Amino acid sequence: MTDPTWVSILPPVLAIILAIWTRQVYLSLAAGIWMGWMIVEGWNPMSGLGTAIEETIAVLASAGNANVILFTLVIGSLIATIETSGGVRGFVHFLETREWVNNPRRSQMLAWITGVIIFIESNITVLVAGSVARPLFDRFRISREKLAYIIDTTSAAVCILIPLNAWGAYNLGILDSLGVEDPLGVFVGAIPLNFYALAALFLALAVIIWKIDLGPMRKAEKRTADGEVLWPDAQPMIDESILSPEPEGRIPPRARNMIIPIVVMVLMMPVGLWITGEGDLRAGSGATSVLWAVMSALAVLWILLLAQKGSTVDELTRTGLKGAGGLVPLALILLLALALGDVAGALGTGAYVAQVTEGLLPPVIFLPLVFLVSAGIAFSTGTSWGTFAIMLPIAVPAAMTMGLPLSPFVAAVLSGGIFGDHSSPISDTTIISSMAAATDHIDHVRTQLPYASLAALVATVGFMVVGWGMG
Repeated sequence: MTDPTWVSILPPVLAIILAIWTRQVYLSLAAGIWMGWMIVEGWNPMSGLGTAIEETIAVLASAGNANVILFTLVIGSLIATIETSGGVRGFVHFLETREWVNNPRRSQMLAWITGVIIFIESNITVLVAGSVARPLFDRFRISREKLAYIIDTTSAAVCILIPLNAWGAYNLGILDSLGVEDPLGVFVGAIPLNFYALAALFLALAVIIWKIDLGPMRKAEKRTADGEVLWPDAQPMIDESILSPEPEGRIPPRARNMIIPIVVMVLMMPVGLWITGEGDLRAGSGATSVLWAVMSALAVLWILLLAQKGSTVDELTRTGLKGAGGLVPLALILLLALALGDVAGALGTGAYVAQVTEGLLPPVIFLPLVFLVSAGIAFSTGTSWGTFAIMLPIAVPAAMTMGLPLSPFVAAVLSGGIFGDHSSPISDTTIISSMAAATDHIDHVRTQLPYASLAALVATVGFMVVGWGMG
């Protein structure tokens, strides 16, 4: 649609309402996709259904999208293999024997630190941190909603602060295409101004240190302390036996079987960016580099286990396939989320939201406006990356025209995208966090929202102050 109208927001709004009402994420996303293409096809339901199916399949035509889907399956194989080898249990035992993780607070700190250290891609961060910390949270009777909040907060919020990862490569590419002379310099300048990401990270740390349980989280913590892992009507996003299989037992649990593959994965990310960018890290393919990094980690783990005679090739293959199969639901959700993003783009959802808010407020608060509009787009579409692609081409040229520094506006777009994505029930990262914590998705959204809103309030005030200073 060349001239987006109010109907362009109906598909994501429908998906959000259905997700909250029915707790059926798959059907909610599918309904949003169907409605979107039905609108494109002149409100013809059958034609819209046919187009929705075709366009959802067409999502895989993009090499970047296919890489993300394949990466999801490979990370499932990696996590299952680490778990089956006893790598996670070895790491947990390593910490416990040294009395590093021997109480609830330290268990939460482990989840927070793991999320901060593994910064190459948000989904990897969530899945690894969830696998490591979930057994400890259950042991010390900390709610899985708290785990989902911590790993969700330390995923995208950390990734957006690092220039040399998949997120950084993506945004540097957008800035370069907009004619920014020094994209890396502008991005680095935006890091200390990324108020939402920083506020969310430090708020999560404060929640751990001072046990700040707000609203629904307080009820979840009390329930878990009383011995109930989940609410009676809860629907965990995934069978936790898939992400936590029983170890084979042929070799003792060894921490190095988890640590070495993860180190390889982290180190391979910049190497992949350097190779795909032909010597220029900023020009590298983030999606390809992430896939290479995970596959390298899996290959190294196979070599370790074969050298230790802990598994045969046949056993490793079966474990890998089982782990990949366990994340097929996640791959399906990613596929549907990408398809919803495509139909939102076809309808001009983001452009419409930007249009109706542009110019309504004085220039002195244009910066917090950029943050709030970006947040609204990300919440409605469930994608921060899509929001960056929509809002950076609006905010950056506007700043250039007004002769204002670019970094604050880049920071406002990135912060808004992270906040909206962090709060949206149709966001892939939010959904994956529920999966990694093996908790009910809507329970995760409800318990996380008060914290996200508080961090957003801090960010809004921060951008108002910076905007006032520039005025």
